Formats: sequence, structure tokens, C-alpha cells
Amino acid sequence: MTQLDTFKALLDKGNDNELLRYSLGNAYFKQNDFKQSIIHLKKAISHKPTFSAAWKLYAKALTANNQNDEAIVAYEKGINIAEENGDIQAVKEMRVFLKRLTKD
Repeated sequence: MTQLDTFKALLDKGNDNELLRYSLGNAYFKQNDFKQSIIHLKKAISHKPTFSAAWKLYAKALTANNQNDEAIVAYEKGINIAEENGDIQAVKEMRVFLKRLTKD
């Protein structure tokens, strides 16, 4: 059983929370299944809107899926949330990714 199978089984049993959804999103991202990654990361954010790591990975998945306009919005929201949380490293990383996206 893969890690992804384990996470899917937990979700099927009704364990739905931001960490499980983040884990699913991350597992799908690693498999380059960005559409599924986006679905689960969006759900993680809906469970916990202040989850800066989920915002960062969500924006990365949107970028990987060529949804650049949505990724820019997600990075901007994620940066604001990470700043409010005092998550300086996440702020720095998201600013770098955002800058790459908004370059001409």
C-alpha cells in the first residue's frame, strides 16, 4: 500500500481535516497529478484558511498546472496569511515563486 493509498483510505473512513487534505495534495503533487493536488489543497485551505504551507503548495500546484493567474492570487493570499502567522520562511519562498511568475 502506497502512502497515497493510505491517505485515500483515511479519507474514505471519514477522516477529513486540513492535514490529511494537505498530505493528499502533496502526494498527488509528487506524482505530477496537479489537478488532484489542487482539489485536495483547496479543501485543506477551506478547512483551515490560515494554513500557510497549504497555500504555498496550492499555488505551486496551480503553477504546475499552467493556471498562472490563479497561482498569483494564491501566492498573494498565502503571503498575507504567512505574514500574519509570523511564518517568515514561507513568506520568503512564496515571494520568490511569485516574482518568477510575474516576470515578463
